[in-house]
Amino acid sequence: MSDNIVPLEDVTPVYETDEPILYEAKDGIAWITLNRPEFHNVQNSQMTYALDDAFMKAVDDDAVKCIVLKSDAKHFSAGHDIGSPGRDFHSSFDRRLMWYDHANKAGAEKAYIREQEVYLGMCKRWRNIPKPTIAQVHKGCIAGGLMLAWVCDLIIASDDAFFQDPVLQMGFPGLEYFAHTFELNTRIAKEFLFLGERMSAERAYQMGMLNRVVPREQLADEVLKVATRIAEQPRLALQLAKQACNHMDTLAGKEAGIDASFGYHHFAHANNQLTKGDYIAGFDGKKMAEKNKAQEAKG
Repeated sequence: MSDNIVPLEDVTPVYETDEPILYEAKDGIAWITLNRPEFHNVQNSQMTYALDDAFMKAVDDDAVKCIVLKSDAKHFSAGHDIGSPGRDFHSSFDRRLMWYDHANKAGAEKAYIREQEVYLGMCKRWRNIPKPTIAQVHKGCIAGGLMLAWVCDLIIASDDAFFQDPVLQMGFPGLEYFAHTFELNTRIAKEFLFLGERMSAERAYQMGMLNRVVPREQLADEVLKVATRIAEQPRLALQLAKQACNHMDTLAGKEAGIDASFGYHHFAHANNQLTKGDYIAGFDGKKMAEKNKAQEAKG
């Protein structure tokens, strides 16, 4: 391993908060707020499992008819945690899916098993929540942030929102929940990935990724209006309509394609370990942000 690469999994996580997710339910709507503002809501396992708990709480509450996922930080989400003090790649958690613990495994197996649970598995689980979900997105929705938005049934964004998957810089074909060609048409998805550039909310709306785009100051009110209207519908009818729509996506090959692409993603992880000495090619959050900004400046 190169002397200048510190194995991030060897660093003990230091959490800046005990509440990476905030939860409130009122008038038939559950409001779930990403709450790591100091780090632009990058997702560590602590946040992921807290988010799963919040979704389950909303599912178990019969008074809740609609679930809103939002952020009160500068950005919706800057992606996966690859460098904050709370990065907990190596830590064990109370697992929710039928995968064994990754924490005491070595090599490519470690990342493959962890991401089966916390990325791919959780996203599939959240996509099938039996209640309508809305992502309320402002400013940055980057890489892993896309996964949180894409698993929701509706995405309502502010006009200052932008969307980006710049992970080709790290050798990956795209993020783990590879829904790009369902959220965008294939040619636009290729552009989105090959260039790694920011896509504005207006263009994302034109491509069909978003349901509505409104001025930033109107975002919360617009989401409340839509969520309130949904909450007036019969619960079972909402669930059945969602199940039918998701089934159509499954028949069109969405889940099989995501599973195949997840394998490509982990081939890239293994190749990075062999060629770079690190499964994320020696990047951390700061290096990734710097390279991303440099590419944006060239554009």
